[in-house]
Amino acid sequence: MGKFDGILLASDFDDTLYDAALQIPERSLEAIRYFIREGGYFCVSTGRAHRTFAPFAPLVPMNAPAVLSNGAAIYDLTRGEYLVRRFLPESVLDHLAAVMAAFPGVSLELYPEAGPVQVMRPSDWNDKHAQLTGLPFQEITSPDRSQVVLPLAKALFIAQRGELEGLYDFAAVRGWLEDYEMIFSSDHLLEMTAKGANKGDMALRLRDLCGCGELICIGDHANDLPMLRAADRAFAPANAIGEVLDSGAQVVCHCLDGALAEVVEAVEAAL
Repeated sequence: MGKFDGILLASDFDDTLYDAALQIPERSLEAIRYFIREGGYFCVSTGRAHRTFAPFAPLVPMNAPAVLSNGAAIYDLTRGEYLVRRFLPESVLDHLAAVMAAFPGVSLELYPEAGPVQVMRPSDWNDKHAQLTGLPFQEITSPDRSQVVLPLAKALFIAQRGELEGLYDFAAVRGWLEDYEMIFSSDHLLEMTAKGANKGDMALRLRDLCGCGELICIGDHANDLPMLRAADRAFAPANAIGEVLDSGAQVVCHCLDGALAEVVEAVEAAL
């Protein structure tokens, strides 16, 4: 019997566990290994799709499948297969076309299950994102069936916050929030996944798949709020956005200082 038997610890990746400049603090890595040795299950729950997370997966000691694409999928990296998938319906293409016609200043990234990331109206941000992930993108001129690779795990709209808020309202007025999850993952990113495909629902699903009775979560941005609300105990690194810091989650140190280590220490202290 280990100290952390029956506990699933789910962590956001970017700016919670991983920093693009310094990668993962050794303090956090040591804490995760200790957590796993003592019987706990650890996973990453990220907005990244399989294609953009897979190159970084070897950096992370995980003994549970990962939640990917903001909750569109649970993927077992050891077995190389999806356990759960909630992809966007093909009808989303008509909605994407309407959005792109109404918002000519918005860039669009599409993440198919297979095939390259596809981008309509590439911006400097898309170029930087490709450099960060190491994955080049394929440019498309329209989100139509002749160009888009289906099925799609998620769609990502890129623009300034004000324009994205207008896009969100555009979708809400048309009733599309009944069909999709639309969550801001930064001030210039608005993510669209299938309804129910969010980090909270999928973290709970993974908890059950792992046979765990307790869910602990940590995240830094708005797309992490569903899983922080679903958790039995929620944490946020000190570098989280204000909305997360004010959510009731317990605040630990900055990502760069080993936020995951403080989470494990807090969980252990409460046993």
